[in-house]
Parts: sequence; C-alpha cells; structure tokens
Amino acid sequence: MINIDGFISAVLKQDRAEIRSYFTDDAVINWHCTNECFTVDEYIITNCEYPGKWNGEIETVHQIDDLSIVVTKVYPEDRSASFHCVSFIRCCDEKIASLDEYWADDGEPPKWRQKMKIGNPIAYF
Repeated sequence: MINIDGFISAVLKQDRAEIRSYFTDDAVINWHCTNECFTVDEYIITNCEYPGKWNGEIETVHQIDDLSIVVTKVYPEDRSASFHCVSFIRCCDEKIASLDEYWADDGEPPKWRQKMKIGNPIAYF
C-alpha cells in the first residue's frame, strides 16, 4: 500500500514530482462528478495548475485489500470555501494504478429542505 498521508499531502502542496512518484506510468484517474478521465500527466497539470494554495485534512481511511477509500476535507488557505473529496485508490505493486474521485462543495442544505425543518447537523466524534 502507498503512504496515504504522504500522497494527500503532495496533492495539497501541489508538488508535481512527489505526486508522480505515487503513480504507475499507465494509471487512470477519473473525476466522476465532471465526467473527466486523466492520464497521470494530465492529473498533475490539473492539480498543480489549479488556482490558489490549498490545505486540508484526511477525515477517514478505509482499507479493503488493494483499495483505499479516503475522505478528505479540502479548502483554500484563506478558508473561503471547503470541499469534500472521496477517493478510491487502487494500488498495484505499491503504486496507484487507478484513482476514482468524487468532489462536492460543502454548504448549507437547499432551502426547500431547510423549510421542511428536517435533518440535523452531523455530530462528529
């Protein structure tokens, strides 16, 4: 398995060389919410040229054989917004062979649900 903390840290730091070190040459990266499939080179360009400086923290990691499921909260350094990313990282020979990610903006529930007065904030332990 790869060092999940190291990988997420490299992505947040937008460190091209370190990010590359985690992937097989022919890895496939899918961002399902925007229907995009990237090569490793395209993923690195997309990540490292994304505007701004970023920070974040891993909220949870689940390991199932060669699959790591990682939930990360990501935000710009000024904390003007926040996002959650769920990553499905499949490894082969201690490198990432595939990465499937789902990104969502953090925010308030939609007005129609607020009017219904249902649901409560998640209680984190």
